[in-house]
Amino acid sequence: MPDDRSTRDRLLDAFETLLVTSGSRAATLDAVAAGAEVSKGGLLYHFHSKDDLVAAMLDRLREQGEADVAIMRTHDLGPVEYYLVTSVDSGSDLDRALVAAARIAQENDSRAAAALADLREGWFGVMAEHLGDEALARTIQLIGDGLYFDNTTGLSEGDALSHVRDVLRRLDVL
Repeated sequence: MPDDRSTRDRLLDAFETLLVTSGSRAATLDAVAAGAEVSKGGLLYHFHSKDDLVAAMLDRLREQGEADVAIMRTHDLGPVEYYLVTSVDSGSDLDRALVAAARIAQENDSRAAAALADLREGWFGVMAEHLGDEALARTIQLIGDGLYFDNTTGLSEGDALSHVRDVLRRLDVL
């Protein structure tokens, strides 16, 4: 079955996957091209350097984040439950992009840190608006961060979702 994603997206997918699985040093131009099953010339047609890959990856992450915020605003679960339920690594493109950007941010790349901060503020803004309480919105965001961290470091998705249900029950008491 042919891959219907554009060559550019396949290259960015391969770059993110290498960052997540092997780290920045392993994410060479040759490795990215091989991971995307594209010639190095094909990669260089789209991205002239690793820095160009990082910039395009962060632009795409911002687009994914904006789309997620739009879904969060209108989802049947409501913003708080949506945020907490999606605070589990589901293996989505957004999850991979978040972890890849975090790897770049850990290397003191201010562009990655800013992109991640903007995403967090977008999610926070929707919850704060919905709840009318910034402190509670920040607390829920931190709970979601903890759930995501626990899930990405070994907590099963089922256990993480069980914790989400516990948190939601507790929030109903507030």
